[in-house]
Amino acid sequence: MSDLPKVALVTGGSRGIGRTIAERLAAEGFEVYLTYVSRPEEADKVVAAIAHNGGKAKAFQLDSGDRDAIADFFKTEIKGKANLEVLVNNAGITRDGLMMRMKDDDWDKVIQINLTGCFSFLKEASKIMGKQRSGRIINITSIVGQMGNAGQANYCSAKAGLIGLTKSAARELAGRGITVNAVAPGFIETDMTAELPEKVVEAMLAQIPLKSLGQSEDIAAAVAFLAGPGAGYITGQVLGVNGGMYM
Repeated sequence: MSDLPKVALVTGGSRGIGRTIAERLAAEGFEVYLTYVSRPEEADKVVAAIAHNGGKAKAFQLDSGDRDAIADFFKTEIKGKANLEVLVNNAGITRDGLMMRMKDDDWDKVIQINLTGCFSFLKEASKIMGKQRSGRIINITSIVGQMGNAGQANYCSAKAGLIGLTKSAARELAGRGITVNAVAPGFIETDMTAELPEKVVEAMLAQIPLKSLGQSEDIAAAVAFLAGPGAGYITGQVLGVNGGMYM
C-alpha cells in the first residue's frame, strides 16, 4: 500500500469548518479528498489553495444522503487506488424549527444527511481500513447533541445519534486497528454567526466560560490531533471544543 497516496477524506470540505479541516490535514501531509454537493467553484478554491501551499487535494461532487452514490464512490475512487488513512465525517445541514411545527421532510432530511450519511461513509471506509488494519475515523458532532437546543430537535437528535454511532463503531473496529472518535464543536465563528444580531452573540458569550466564540482552526486542530500519531491509543471519545460551555 506504500505506493498509494496517503489520503484523508473530508466530507463537506468545501466551506466553513470542513474547508479549514481539509487545509489543515493537507498541511499535515495527507492528500485530501473533499466532497461537496453544490458550488463547485468553492471546492475548486480549496483545492487550489491547498496546491498553492504545496499540498495535494481532489474535490468530488457527492451527496451524503445518497447511499448508492457513496458506495460507488468508494468502489471507483478509493478501493485499490488510495491508502485511506483518515475519514472526517463533517457534512451536515440544518433545518431548524419548533417540534410542533416541524415538517416531516425537515426531520427526515437532517437525519438522512447528518446521521445516516455519516453511517454510510463510515461503513464503506471501515471495509477498506479493515483490510489495511489501520485507520482513523473522526465524526463531527456538536455541543447541542450533548445538551440539546430549542428549535433544533432534528439536528440535536442526529448529532446525539452520531455520538452513539462513534462509540459503537469504536468497539467494533478496534480489533482491526481503527480508532473512531468525535469532535463536538461549541459556538464557532462562521459566516452564519457573523450575521447574528449583537444581542444574540452577547447571549451566547454569557454561556461560555472563556467568553469568546471558537474558530474553525480550533476544530481543525482537534481533528489533526485525533488523526495524528499521538492519538493512537484514543478511541470512542468525544472531544468537546466549546470554551467550557459544556463540561
